[in-house]
Amino acid sequence: METTEKIVESYCRYVKGWFTISNIKCSGQYEIDLLAVDPSSNTDVKRYHVECGVSISGAYSKLTGKEFSQERLKKRVEQAGQRRTIGYFIQRKFGPKEVLSELEKYCFKKSNYTKVIVTWGWTAEAKEEADREGIILWDFRDILKGIAESCRGKKTYFTDDTLRTIQLFQKAG
Repeated sequence: METTEKIVESYCRYVKGWFTISNIKCSGQYEIDLLAVDPSSNTDVKRYHVECGVSISGAYSKLTGKEFSQERLKKRVEQAGQRRTIGYFIQRKFGPKEVLSELEKYCFKKSNYTKVIVTWGWTAEAKEEADREGIILWDFRDILKGIAESCRGKKTYFTDDTLRTIQLFQKAG
């Protein structure tokens, strides 16, 4: 599991109060980054399929609405840019039948969960396409701030390494 995925999982668990399961392997070399369930709703369980795509590289930091191409994804020099398109997430992370089949094993069916992409900002075109597709965008920087804010003023010792590191960083600042 990548560091950014661990941070997002900690955010979902400790800030949002959700149950999570991460790194779910699917057939065909697909993987689900994170599934989360909000137990606070008494009547209607809220489910989330969360995919992380965080890059701090200047050229590839924001999620874009540029056209996604399976062929360009196969070219080493174009992979990074292709992974920063919303089409990549729609076609490679949320849409494959192997992913949908695995989701059903966890009672995630077509219309009973929300898709979330965590990224380091996005273009207006990416936001428009996400809205059309019913995908929520989370900015990774806001997640970090949310975790730090939730630790502020607390003396709780977190055994979660990720949360503990952010807590210590927040206290040092």
